[in-house]
Amino acid sequence: MAEGSGNGSRAGDSKLRSRPLTIDNGRGERLAARLDLPAESEPVAVALLAHCFTCSKDLRGLRQVSGAIAEAGFAVLRLDFTGLGESEGEFAETTFSTNVSDVTAALDSIEGELGLPQLLVGHSLGGAAVLAAALKRPDVRAVATIAAPADPAHLTELLHDQLQPLEKEESVMIDIGGRPFEVRRELIEDLRASELPSALSDLRRPLLIVHSPADGTVGIEQASELFSAARHPKSFVAVDGAHHLLTDPRDASFVGHVIAAWASRYVVESGERSSAGGVARA
Repeated sequence: MAEGSGNGSRAGDSKLRSRPLTIDNGRGERLAARLDLPAESEPVAVALLAHCFTCSKDLRGLRQVSGAIAEAGFAVLRLDFTGLGESEGEFAETTFSTNVSDVTAALDSIEGELGLPQLLVGHSLGGAAVLAAALKRPDVRAVATIAAPADPAHLTELLHDQLQPLEKEESVMIDIGGRPFEVRRELIEDLRASELPSALSDLRRPLLIVHSPADGTVGIEQASELFSAARHPKSFVAVDGAHHLLTDPRDASFVGHVIAAWASRYVVESGERSSAGGVARA
């Protein structure tokens, strides 16, 4: 999950409505978020989309995933984790646990306006974060991960050489996609302390795992471990040849449409499903 930002200027497809939101993270900082909505109808359900390590809500591939899900009738909230993108706070002070807390804060924030997000979607380390958040929130109906690790501590393996100084130092500067980030020992300790792998059997919600066999950042074996650890109902979709960051718009669009079609079975009332298996417009 050592990803670059890939930010772009467009918030989404012209067929959509999109507007900014601000979320209180519960720790005195404001998180920047964006809500993507269907262009000509009221949303049939609400989804939350979490980004990857050191990325932002405006990663091009994630904007396209969000757009495809919104086109299918969902409202999609994508947020910047604390200290990243347009959100307040210092990245160096964040951990995997604060990412999970940001997700739950966003759930509470949007619930009063549109209703609780019934679908959680997370990319890479964001996928692990939404799984951990769902374990705390039984009111979430379904979870989908994209290129996610089975264990958050996988990040420490990816960045092993850059993180070695933390054995003696409290913080270190690392390079992610040509950008410098300060990482503190607390992040590494928090990643290693995660009990996500052993807790997945308690998820007891529909889970969709989307992964590329060609992913050179988070290998396909991580998807296999996720699938093995989770209980049914669980599904797996391989996006053959896709880059970890979904740099090809066709891959990102495919992933978004697959997630929307799959999720409609679980988060949209049966009478609202289209005959094609997607989400019907209200």
